[in-house]
Amino acid sequence: MNVQSNPVILSAPEAVTLQGFRAALTGGQASASAALAQSLRIADSPLCRHVYVRRFDAVAAATARAIDTLQAARAPLPALAGAPVSVKDLYDVAGFPTTAGARSMRDALPASADSLAVARIRAAGAVLVGHTQMSEFAFSGIGINPHDGTPANAAPSARGGPARIPGGSTSGGAVSVASGAVLAALGSDTGGSIRIPAALQGLVGFKNTQRLTPLDGTVPLSTTLDTVCAITRDVRDAILMHEVLATRRVALPTRPLRAWRLAVPQTVMLDALDATVARAFARSLDLLRRQGAQIDELSLPGLADVGPMMASGGFSAAESWAWHRQRLAVRGELYDPRVAMRIRRGEAISAADYIDLHGARRDWIARTALAMSGYDAMLSPTLPIVAPELAPLIDSDDRFFAANAQVLRNPSIVNMLDGCALSLPCQQGDELPVGLMIWRDAMADDTVLAVSLAIETALQADGGNRA
Repeated sequence: MNVQSNPVILSAPEAVTLQGFRAALTGGQASASAALAQSLRIADSPLCRHVYVRRFDAVAAATARAIDTLQAARAPLPALAGAPVSVKDLYDVAGFPTTAGARSMRDALPASADSLAVARIRAAGAVLVGHTQMSEFAFSGIGINPHDGTPANAAPSARGGPARIPGGSTSGGAVSVASGAVLAALGSDTGGSIRIPAALQGLVGFKNTQRLTPLDGTVPLSTTLDTVCAITRDVRDAILMHEVLATRRVALPTRPLRAWRLAVPQTVMLDALDATVARAFARSLDLLRRQGAQIDELSLPGLADVGPMMASGGFSAAESWAWHRQRLAVRGELYDPRVAMRIRRGEAISAADYIDLHGARRDWIARTALAMSGYDAMLSPTLPIVAPELAPLIDSDDRFFAANAQVLRNPSIVNMLDGCALSLPCQQGDELPVGLMIWRDAMADDTVLAVSLAIETALQADGGNRA
């Protein structure tokens, strides 16, 4: 079939997955150029207001045409061939500046080369649509950007009423996926910055073990915790994006749900859940148990140690201060005051304190990994709350910092663990999105992905799990 004769992907672009698009492309039911045109139409719509910091239209169009030429010639297509993908504005993209959502970076020169993560996605045939908005310097789980505007939560159940927070720091990336503008978003996760917006917008966010993906060519927040990863619409797409970013094949054990041994930590993770989250999480556990899953309650009291370890600001404050201290001295007035305040906490952290923190973390990781050793994965709510309304958090520092602490609480534990985690939508019907987090310690990525795939299958068989 001539690809130009039927260029439509699907009538509901937010329902398309990377895998589904590839099948349509190889089967001649879609073209990369038509997919890009649809992507840009949505990007120009009110749903994507404030999503893109800059677009790569000309380069994107050239890439799409090249993919269509390969498809027409029946040539082999790379893994992400023709798929529209967005890029968080902390990754270098050749020919464009990288500004990390910051006024103080607006005079940055165009990058001379792609960051390694971008280079891998480009080599896999993705059509890079543009740099997406983010919390300034990735230092917030809320997603507010006071300089250029904040994109509103684009989950279907969050539309129509007062604007709700998108989640951060990968705010624009999540909205670009939830709106249907792209099929995946390259982002980062330091304390939850992939999983938070994914959970709040009914998407899948996979934070891999940090060492598996490259940080080269990115603006850092915390070199100890920053993780390169992506937001997608389902688990199989998360696997595909991880394989591209990590240049490795995921080994998925063929085990039924009942063969996995799972646990629900009782310390910290279940505290102060709002009604929607509590209901969705309990319903999901009940469903999984009815389908044969072995799910135990596990105390894990050591999780309560994370808060005290990070009380002085933790790695993010210490390491961001090292990177920003000279820039703050010259351009401090251009910073988001809320971000600047958090960075400046690092000034009071001594070298001895910083070294002690690394030692305390290593000891805590060893104790926590031992306590979890009898289980394949942990199950927790990704966040204790659904997306709050945006306006009150813009207007009030107290409300902003309270909500920020809430959304960072659960996911940041996995970052401190040097672990891996996937946030999976578990809401039903018209409920606001709720994330179910499947997680474990370092290098258990393939197990977490396999368990997540089994759980996603079970949730969808029970009537769907999208808002």
